[in-house]
Amino acid sequence: MRTAYLAAEGFEPQLAEELRRAQVRVVMIHGRLFVTEGAAVASAWAANVWHDVQEASIASISDAATKLRAIQRNWAMYTPLHHRRAALIQNRLPHVSARPLEFPSDPPQAPLGSWTLLAPDRLLHAARCDSPFPNGEITFVEDRSGPPSRAYLKLWEAFTRLGVRPRAGELCLDLGAAPGGWTWVLAKLGARVIAVDKAALDPAVAAMPGVEWRNESAFALDPAHFQRIDWLCADIICYPPRLLALVQRWRATGNVRNFVCTLKFQSATDHDTAAKFLVIPGTRLFHAHHNRHELTWALIGPDPQGVAM
Repeated sequence: MRTAYLAAEGFEPQLAEELRRAQVRVVMIHGRLFVTEGAAVASAWAANVWHDVQEASIASISDAATKLRAIQRNWAMYTPLHHRRAALIQNRLPHVSARPLEFPSDPPQAPLGSWTLLAPDRLLHAARCDSPFPNGEITFVEDRSGPPSRAYLKLWEAFTRLGVRPRAGELCLDLGAAPGGWTWVLAKLGARVIAVDKAALDPAVAAMPGVEWRNESAFALDPAHFQRIDWLCADIICYPPRLLALVQRWRATGNVRNFVCTLKFQSATDHDTAAKFLVIPGTRLFHAHHNRHELTWALIGPDPQGVAM
């Protein structure tokens, strides 16, 4: 069995190091695609994971399309090489919409395979992939007037990937909130938001219903002063070990049901601290399409209303 990992664009070294640490044997690198021996392992830096990867010889463009259609309907193309020939093959396959999502909405449900040309006469493909989006790239119909920064896209993507988001009336704590991109998302969903930052929120965000700004440091906040938090969200600029210590303090109280946080790396990627986040039971750790040199960490707890989350 072979598995392929498609690195997030520009983060091939991070994926290579992640696979090395997991003792995964890489047998081929094709652009951003790392083809390996064995079943899939957890990967934060892969934009998409291709399972049970197969190779096939092709006699023509028509032959390639016929072979893919015989396996399943929907395919996404990855083309580091042979772009023109690959495009001609993709044009013979059923159209897969890559329209931006309207938030909040569910991701596509139909299975989406991935394929690429290793050579003009050699096809590499996987019918089953982790992401329902072509090459793992989620895009949204953007709001260019409401949010004060583009950071809101990271939280939209996190909720879309996780398949769960705050409900109206739930209490959210947004640490390191200024200028308010994440607070804006939470308030637009109808949640109550306590936004914590020494810097002020954008005035329009601060005036939104249900928003309370506290002029405090996220790291000086005492978790014991809060009885119940439905969502703790943090997009704080800090070294990952400091974020881990903060998360551990809040988890120790047992009063936070869900976490969504950003691990921001400086010049070097702190793989050691990322691994410490991964061992927290129930963790989701991924590089969102809208992340820069950072990862999104999430921990989703049980739903008190009895609805699957």
